[in-house]
Amino acid sequence: WDPGLVSEPSPDPTDARGPGQERPSGRALAVAGLAVGVLGLALGATAILPGLGLWDTGELQTVGPVLGTAHPTGFPAWVVLGWLASVLLGPVGEPALRMNVLSAVLLGVAGGATTVAAGRLSGHWALGAAAGVGLVATPIAWRIGTRADVHALHLALVAVLVALLVEWAQRHRDGAPTAARWLVAASVVVGVALANHRLIVFLLPGVAAYVVLVDRGILRRPRLLLGLPVLALAVAALLYLELPLRAGPFRAPLVYGAPETWEGFWYVVLGVQFGGAFTSPLGDPARFVDELGRFLSGQLGPLAPLLLPSVVAAAVRRPAYALLTVPAAAATWLFATSYDNADIQRYYLGPAVFAWTWLAIGAGVVVDLLVAVLRGEGGGGGRGRRLVAPVVAAAAAALLVLPSVVALPSRHDRVEGGEDVVGRAWLEGAIEVLEPDAVVVSWWSYSTPLWYAQHVEGRIPGVWVVDDRTRLDEDLGSIYDVIDAHLGRRPVYAVRVEPSDLAGLVRRYRLESLPMPMGQSLTRILEPRTDP
Repeated sequence: WDPGLVSEPSPDPTDARGPGQERPSGRALAVAGLAVGVLGLALGATAILPGLGLWDTGELQTVGPVLGTAHPTGFPAWVVLGWLASVLLGPVGEPALRMNVLSAVLLGVAGGATTVAAGRLSGHWALGAAAGVGLVATPIAWRIGTRADVHALHLALVAVLVALLVEWAQRHRDGAPTAARWLVAASVVVGVALANHRLIVFLLPGVAAYVVLVDRGILRRPRLLLGLPVLALAVAALLYLELPLRAGPFRAPLVYGAPETWEGFWYVVLGVQFGGAFTSPLGDPARFVDELGRFLSGQLGPLAPLLLPSVVAAAVRRPAYALLTVPAAAATWLFATSYDNADIQRYYLGPAVFAWTWLAIGAGVVVDLLVAVLRGEGGGGGRGRRLVAPVVAAAAAALLVLPSVVALPSRHDRVEGGEDVVGRAWLEGAIEVLEPDAVVVSWWSYSTPLWYAQHVEGRIPGVWVVDDRTRLDEDLGSIYDVIDAHLGRRPVYAVRVEPSDLAGLVRRYRLESLPMPMGQSLTRILEPRTDP
């Protein structure tokens, strides 16, 4: 970190700081980032899911501790990190809770990195801290920090990548001989991000443009220019080896698909099964704009109207950074609005990082103008004048973070996982009624807690959970084929939520509904129907 304050204007044309604008000390940014990181961890902890979840949450709480393979696109970076967390966070509690705590830690990392980046970009550490606090208190970010989710790692990696790039740019402008090391670190982060979630690809063109715009001389350094992407791809490839290794020679208890084969590997990595979930994002432009406005209002509150002028301020003061982030945010939004997903708001975590850095830059412009007016044209001189900038910046930071602070109670109610005990309650109810050698024709959301019980807790070892994915991988046919193959020889149960499936079961079989304490009922298949 660069100690002290530097008042000289930057010679770089992409850094449009005004003359006399001070640079925050690295020590101040580090302390602020650490404080915000702790706050992010604390916020995640106050609303954390206390244990097992349903749906993808339950799957990740299983594949992490057993170092398995997850649903497309495999997310090996998160799986490896989840396994490490399950070991290092042993004293925290059961493995499911450790995976939730990991997300809270990652929320803190994202908040701390955003603080550092926004502080550098705005020129004021207080505004950086405000941006970091704003991010961790944003509903989508806060919520993702309360339960196991690969998007928590994506959020942290985006924030860290931005911070590394901004720090590299500053050191390059200062002529630091070791500046390139920050680019190398950024390339490693890109590689990890590629092995976690492919949303990162929307940021990569901006990364390339940012690097070239800040340092045009890099075009004359082919070894560095080519080495950086090669390093990123090598890191990603190394992490993706987890899929075939844990599905093949070192097979994990829970494997999605068949990534040990060439075709199966690319099926998972490319997310082929979700290829039909896309529609045109601009089919209804009016609805698109309306949804954008409601989303920004819900996430940023009264600060939402300030976002556009803040983007303009970023384009003027930090054009390279605007080129890095604005196209990435737009591309992410277009992708998300064209993708049919049950929890699509998670896809806006990267743009949330960008939005708070833009707000910090916009606030920095206002602060610098006010400081220039209060100091007068004479510039520096006198302790009072030296205190003007930090005092004004602190006041602006307070105003920037105030809406988030005021909204904390209501946001807590929106994101809290403390009352979300459906997963554990349903599992315990199911275990009470399932016979030791039962076959459960299950559906994803309820398959995952059953798998957790088997592979992490070592319970219901003789029960065969036949998920829709299992039927595809093992070529078992329809749900009725599975039921008919075992009915009369083993106890058969079903967990189905689609109306067509339920109607089909009623037509074909005599059933016994077994209500669970919470969540979907478990249905016992008694015998085939003989009546018309």
